[in-house]
Amino acid sequence: MAQTYKFGNGTWATKEGSTLAYNDENENYKPLPFNFERDSIATRVNKEGLIEVVGKDIPRIDYTDSAEGVLLLENSATNLLPYSEDFSQSSWVNFRSSITSNDTISPNGSFNADNLVENSDTGTHALQERRYGLSSGSQYTYSFFAKASAVKQVGLLASNPSQGSIFDLENGIVYGDFVSAPNSSKIENFGNGWYRCSITTTLNNTDSKFGIYLVKNGSENYTGNGTDGLYIYGAMLEANSFSTSYIPTSGSTVPRAAETANGSGNSKVFNDSEGVLFADVKGLVNGSTDRWIGINNGSTSNRIIIALTGANNKLRFYSEGSTTLSYSNINILDHTMDNKIALVYSDSQDSVKIYANGFLSYNETSIPNFSGFKQLDFDNGGGVGNFHGKTKEIGYYDTILTDEELEYMTSYRSLNELVTELNLNTL
Repeated sequence: MAQTYKFGNGTWATKEGSTLAYNDENENYKPLPFNFERDSIATRVNKEGLIEVVGKDIPRIDYTDSAEGVLLLENSATNLLPYSEDFSQSSWVNFRSSITSNDTISPNGSFNADNLVENSDTGTHALQERRYGLSSGSQYTYSFFAKASAVKQVGLLASNPSQGSIFDLENGIVYGDFVSAPNSSKIENFGNGWYRCSITTTLNNTDSKFGIYLVKNGSENYTGNGTDGLYIYGAMLEANSFSTSYIPTSGSTVPRAAETANGSGNSKVFNDSEGVLFADVKGLVNGSTDRWIGINNGSTSNRIIIALTGANNKLRFYSEGSTTLSYSNINILDHTMDNKIALVYSDSQDSVKIYANGFLSYNETSIPNFSGFKQLDFDNGGGVGNFHGKTKEIGYYDTILTDEELEYMTSYRSLNELVTELNLNTL
């Protein structure tokens, strides 16, 4: 297999404004870097499993759910909560509770996580902030990092409408609805007992209260003992349909700019007549928008692209050269799961094939003649449809491969790898 382009697969090198792809034909290494932009700071989970801040235009190799790391590319977002870590501030209001500041080690490795402690009254025991100037009819996602102590369950609740979920911090599961069900809820394991809990709701007013509640035995209403509590850190509210990477704040709202990566490769790497583009990727959300990765001639006039589409569980192939062909509705896994995709094109066979997760998913004859392929972009070739997601590996082969090779390339190497990558549970 003549692989002329390699990116990721556990090998990462980054600097300001660039992340490295390369060609190692005949053990002769040639750099094929991406141009990378993000006009703000951002956070990632490093190899030690800790949240850390990285500077402007520094690509993020994230290890949240992969020991090999992934390139994390995200859309823009803003944390609308001005104090994401200091819950003693007056913007946070206690209800039958108190805050013990800096009481344990947080997900960033510092001794700066707070303890939310119940008092001895009967009723709800909570911490709440109210936000004004929001957009009625829009989706917002509210998230918190929480760790069990004497209290093992936590509830997140938004008002207008009153929607929320209860999370089990011992078993790492969504326990059930809180008041009424939100649009969606999610719990993510961040190690050392910490979980990031989030809910998404569509507001019906321009202001709303967002609270975190102590819960015992599935109930937020109980008589406290004055000492029990749980640890909290990293509150975030964003105008988004899903939670993105944590944005720390300390007195004002903070934005994170959208990220782009493009312009990697040259005309010697890519073959206009035949080749294979391989991508091991996952989206940040299932569906929502089209997210493209493709090879092109520096424009949209000659290109071959694969995309996670705006439809759930769908892959799209798009090619444009002497004629235009568009294919859609190819079934794959949930976009947020690990998808291994290979797109094969050949003038001599006048065909295009798509292998996804070990299976031939598409086979079509009659393709356009391409010319001028010279770069790989995380977009549609024209700066639109930027890929936002997690990329474990991109590879390119300047010759076609056999069906057996393509099946092997897109399959999982063991049952354990399959279970781990798809975040399944063995019984």
